[in-house]
Order: sequence, then structure tokens, then C-alpha cells
Amino acid sequence: MPKILFIADHRLNRSPSQRYRFEQYLNFFQSKGFDWELSEIISEKDDLFFYRRNNYLRKAFILMKSIFIRWKDLRRAKNFDVIFIQREALLIGSSFFEKRFYKRSKVVFDFDDSIWLLDTSPENKKFEFLKNPDKTSINIRHAHAVIAGNSFLANYAIKYNKNTHVIPTTIDANFHVPKPELRNREKIVIGWSGSISTIKHFEIIIPALIQIQDKYPNLIEIHVIGQELYAHSNLNIINKTWSSNTEVDDLNCFDIGIMPLPNDEWVKGKCGLKGLSYMACGVPTVMSNIGVNSEIIKHGKNGYLASTYEEWVDCIITLIENIELRKQIGDNGRQTVLEHYSVDAHKVNYLEVLNSLLK
Repeated sequence: MPKILFIADHRLNRSPSQRYRFEQYLNFFQSKGFDWELSEIISEKDDLFFYRRNNYLRKAFILMKSIFIRWKDLRRAKNFDVIFIQREALLIGSSFFEKRFYKRSKVVFDFDDSIWLLDTSPENKKFEFLKNPDKTSINIRHAHAVIAGNSFLANYAIKYNKNTHVIPTTIDANFHVPKPELRNREKIVIGWSGSISTIKHFEIIIPALIQIQDKYPNLIEIHVIGQELYAHSNLNIINKTWSSNTEVDDLNCFDIGIMPLPNDEWVKGKCGLKGLSYMACGVPTVMSNIGVNSEIIKHGKNGYLASTYEEWVDCIITLIENIELRKQIGDNGRQTVLEHYSVDAHKVNYLEVLNSLLK
């Protein structure tokens, strides 16, 4: 039975990038004869410190510990047929381990962001000097196959490795299912889901949301998932802590899902996950007209694309005022996910990449 060692930052069911890139496929891989093991470097206990402000000594200890974990992985790398590296082996700028994994086994390098650019969370900005923008190209060169989350990323990767494949970030449409009974309450919910590092994207359209809330007093409610302490004095915000146990129900409370993004190089590498998770739940979605979003969304058919302040206001108001349109757009959005961005639509593609390395 061939064996895969997954090299990643986090434990199972912790990181959206891992969950939607490879974790959803683990049972499928196993059903096709692959055994697997995950090696993570940030434990549940470490999580309490690593993504919060200060705690610099503890963070330094975590970084040092990660080196010892990867040494252990390197010593046993020959016991695995495939080393699957998701984004990086270490959280610092070194490619030391990627280069050596390449010599000991077949390596798959998977990435879903423009990680050759610096985009450090506010809590770890002081550690940005440890990053190396050239690390991504080095890691791509030292892989036997590369999997990119969209064509923008693939165009970057193929300059360094011709064996590059595009497999979009996908949704398990058997898990993310519509629950329309959770909608159509007294208030219309405009929802956003994200992390501490992406709340700045939500804030892009706060002026538009304020205008919409003022137009429909006592009708609009804003849900923010993943930022439990976030508040804004001029918005009626309901905060919810993200949990895999409540995620689907929380998303299904949305009448309208929003995915605002800035127009920059980092964003062009993003894979539309936030919007796809709304769409899988049958939630009509408005996304910034940038990057892969413009490939996912057919404007006015399975969702809406907005570039300007005025377009954001117009798209959201259009959905607020027509409940049947919300249902139609939501249904079409889910169908898009089923056909093009679901686990079932791409699991064979993943399998083909793995099998090609065993020949």
C-alpha cells in the first residue's frame, strides 16, 4: 500500500487551507489504496499563543520545535512514497527541508495563495524578517509535481516547474448543504466569514453596508463569523465564533453572502473559498470582481460581481428586494459548485497526480 506523508502547519480540521486543499480527500485516497500520515508543527496548545499578540518567547520556542519535527520527518521520508507539502515545511524562510525531501521521495507541492508575496498577520508582523519571498519558487523547483489552486498561481509555478496542475480549492458539497429553513426570518442577514487576517477585507465595504442599513432600518442584520470580538459602532453586527460543528448552520443563516477583496497581487492568487462555501449552501453571493472570482461567477446568473462602491450597494439591494431572485441565484450558485468546485468533481484529478508519481 503506497504511503503519503502530509507536511502542513496545523492539525486536522484546523486550517481552512488544509481542509479545503487535501483533508477533504483523505478518505477517498484511503479508499483507493493509499495510507497516509499528517505531520503538523503547531499543536492545539501552541495555537493559544501563536496567533495572538506578544508571546514572543513562546512563538520562538514553537519555531525551534518545528525544526526538530521536520528533522524527524526527514529521517523517515524514505518510508513514504509521496511527501505532500502544503504551502511550506517551516514557517520561516528556509527551504532546507523541501530540498532534502526532494532527494528522498516523490514530492508534491500544493499552494492556494500568492505566498511568494509577504502577507503576515498583524500579530506576527515582527517576525516578517524571517520570511523569504524567493522560498516559493525554490520549493516549486524542488517538487516532482505542483498543484496550484487557480490559473494565476499555475502561471507563476509553471515558470519553475513544467509538471504543474490546476486543481481548484473545492467544497465537500455533501457537507456544505443548503438549509433554507434557517433563512427567511424577520430580518435579512448579510453575512461574511473569515479570520483575523482577513477582517480588513470585510472593512472595505463598511460604508456600503452602512448606506444599506440606513435605507432599510430594522430590516438588516450583519453576521460576522470568525471574529467574535469584532464590532462597529454604525453597524448592527452579530458575531459568531467559527466552529466546524456550527459552520454550515451559521452560513445557512445568511440571506446574502459577501466576499469583498482589495485589488492587489496577493488577492489575485486567492481561490474564492469564502464565496464557494456560501454558494454550496445555496446562499446568493456577491464577490469582488477580481482574480478567480470572475471565473466562478457569471454575473446575474449564479451570483454577482462588484468593483465599485455603487456596484456593491446596487447588487446587495437587488437581492434584498427580491426573495425569489435570492433563491434562484442561490440554487444556480450551488449547481456551479457541484459541477466545477466540489470534491466529487476533482477527486480523480488528485488521484491522477499521485498515481503519476508512483510509475
